[in-house]
Amino acid sequence: MAPTTQTSRYRDTLLSREQIETLIAEGRKVVIVDGRVLKTDAWLPFHPGGDKAILHMVGRDATNEVRAFHSLETQEFMHKYQIGRTQGPWEDFVPPIQCGIFKTKDEVDRKTAGENGTEARLFQDSSDGERSEEPSPIFDASEHRTSSFRGRRGSAGAASDSSATSLDSLNLEEPAIAKDEQPTDTTSQAEIDHDLSIFPSLDPTTQSTIITKYRALDARIHAAGLYNCNYTAYLIECTRYATLALLSHYTLSHSHYTLSAILLGTLWHQLVFTVHDAGHMGITHRFHLDTLIGILIANFAGGLSVCWWKRNHNVHHIVTNSPAHDPDIQHMPFFAISTQFFESLRSTYYDRVMTYDPFAKFVLRYQHYLYYPILTLGRFNLYVLSWQYIFLGQGPRKGPAWWHRYLEMAGQVFFWYWFGYRLLYLSLPSNGIRLLYLLVSHAVTMPVHVQITLSHFAMSTADLGVSESFPQRMLRTTMDVECPAWLDWFHGGLQFQAVHHLFPRVPRHNLRECQGLVKEFCEEVGIPYAIYGFQEGNGKVIGKLGEVARQARLLQECQRASGLKELLEGH
Repeated sequence: MAPTTQTSRYRDTLLSREQIETLIAEGRKVVIVDGRVLKTDAWLPFHPGGDKAILHMVGRDATNEVRAFHSLETQEFMHKYQIGRTQGPWEDFVPPIQCGIFKTKDEVDRKTAGENGTEARLFQDSSDGERSEEPSPIFDASEHRTSSFRGRRGSAGAASDSSATSLDSLNLEEPAIAKDEQPTDTTSQAEIDHDLSIFPSLDPTTQSTIITKYRALDARIHAAGLYNCNYTAYLIECTRYATLALLSHYTLSHSHYTLSAILLGTLWHQLVFTVHDAGHMGITHRFHLDTLIGILIANFAGGLSVCWWKRNHNVHHIVTNSPAHDPDIQHMPFFAISTQFFESLRSTYYDRVMTYDPFAKFVLRYQHYLYYPILTLGRFNLYVLSWQYIFLGQGPRKGPAWWHRYLEMAGQVFFWYWFGYRLLYLSLPSNGIRLLYLLVSHAVTMPVHVQITLSHFAMSTADLGVSESFPQRMLRTTMDVECPAWLDWFHGGLQFQAVHHLFPRVPRHNLRECQGLVKEFCEEVGIPYAIYGFQEGNGKVIGKLGEVARQARLLQECQRASGLKELLEGH
């Protein structure tokens, strides 16, 4: 009992901004939730949603994101691992993964460090002396590395506790977007200027008001029962799935191969929507049960990894439409929705440079023409990403999700047995028909890829800095697609992406009802609500791709002219 009591005293210790900054500079993964300081180092390898989602929250107040993605039980479970508290509103740092700069111990004020010597004992490595309790399997790190990320400022504004913060970290005269965070091209700067002109101010008071009203809206949605899954609607969904499967099998057995392939592709298209709900714990609201549903459908029936999707999708929800961080818009060398990709950005998700090489320069000039043809092949790309995740061990191998990888492996074997061997090889008479069946069944799933890109490709990719609130950032980078209620089955809830990004755990059958409440919220706080018809939205995406393609052509022409000029001057 004594060790637990001793450690409990430190959990309510008030930590200064410099102490937290120092921890992050040393490589600790510190996240703020409801004023609690959480040290998440050892949880990174075990987090079912992937380590990148946590890394983008380091040094930031992640309260809204944590509430949006986790159940109340999980949120309460986090409290037992806190290492201290903050005082007053927290001013976010730029996370190390986004190249935030943090002061090390040697750089902080020695006087402040001396006054907080008692609290500092909490952060000594276990090797420095006897621990007061057994190490936590979740939040006690086994090793700590000094962060190598440097480039952007750690904070964009004043600290939350002025009495414990040095004048250097206040930056009282600094604008909302730091100078070293400004884009290097005029197109990106124009996008930032446009967003700043039509969206609410980034000052703390305005953004705090938006957060308060967003949380009140969340409470209204809870009170209305919209977080509860509509199981009657899912009974209808399952009936539709079974009908498509039986019809596909029936037409296959009667040698109507093309029709069978279309029906199978339609089934896969529909199943994606249920996997999406399961990945967000929107069906049973129980992590393992919803994950099991997702694996059985995605892997066993569709050959895709739901666990890879969750790792990818969680990051997308946190850094939506960020060219360097959001994997859902990183499709180089085939697509670029921002001229920032011309700079050969480094993807923090894939940990590689998205090279703007000669092949990309050629393809991007025609990307608005290639948009739909390339998306017909999108499912093949998902296979590759799923295999990399499962067989290269990118997911957690310990912790609560340790068994997911092995079940997904079994799912891959099962899928390629029934689809690759039993259907393609044994049931079809020739290689030509096999290839046709494969291509048709996969091309039919193309509307899913259109729907996913539709809600983001035409929206802003500007980075307004860490001072922008979670709800404003989601609504600025995401749009809804307007359609009649009787077509909801076709879109599967993906037409309500703006609503979904605000409340990802709300089941898809309730999103239409939530949409009215979100519109009221947007009118109240002054955030533009983007909603377009399906055809209009597609036009905006093609227009955005066409404009970037035009910029790519102009850039190449300028480079050729410059090269010719240098050549002539050389002679």
